[in-house]
Amino acid sequence: MIVCDHAGRAVPQTLGTLGLPAEAFERHIAWDIGAGEVGLRLGRALDAPVVQQRYSRLVIDCNRAPERADAIVAVSDGTEIPANAALSPAAAAVRVAEVHAPYHRRIAEVLDARAAAGLSTVVVAIHSFTPWMNGVSRPWAYGVLHLGDSPLSAAMLAELASEPGLAVGDNEPYAMDGVDYTVPAHAIARGLDYLELEIRQDLIADEAGQAAAAARLARLVTRAAARISG
Repeated sequence: MIVCDHAGRAVPQTLGTLGLPAEAFERHIAWDIGAGEVGLRLGRALDAPVVQQRYSRLVIDCNRAPERADAIVAVSDGTEIPANAALSPAAAAVRVAEVHAPYHRRIAEVLDARAAAGLSTVVVAIHSFTPWMNGVSRPWAYGVLHLGDSPLSAAMLAELASEPGLAVGDNEPYAMDGVDYTVPAHAIARGLDYLELEIRQDLIADEAGQAAAAARLARLVTRAAARISG
């Protein structure tokens, strides 16, 4: 199953533009650039169900527990989000109920249905990251984020490392920790194996890059799965 927490950059009509200019929604602060299309292409290649969040992470970050302060940020990479400043608990609860909860409910429904049908499932989460953050270069092309034992993650790290000239991050540019929500809540909590991937955004900013990344991932995920299945 493919999930993408930050696939879209839509904003509910009632929230307008969150007080931001249109160009802010072209930036990485609003969404994971390219990740949604890579996820859709990978789902088609693997014949896997895909669940994606179409609303911007600036509305609410669906890879955060809804009660966390950083689920709705007032500042992102130095940019102030006017509509998120001094947000009332009631207004935050509306975003949880109308954006965060339906997305995670849908993921749970798909996993429940697969379990009821006796299907073995791994959860593959697709993210992307900006090549520069806080003035620091991030050289990795792909990163694999994991927490504890994940045979699929270990196998995928090995497959990516075998690709010529590919810089691969092991828990880089982020480490999976208590901040992540989707994989721990839906995969780890159910005892399912998982793969959380980060892809550098300049590699998947256009259709050609998205197609190439999805083709590579489909090939390598298939090989990684074969490694752990014996």
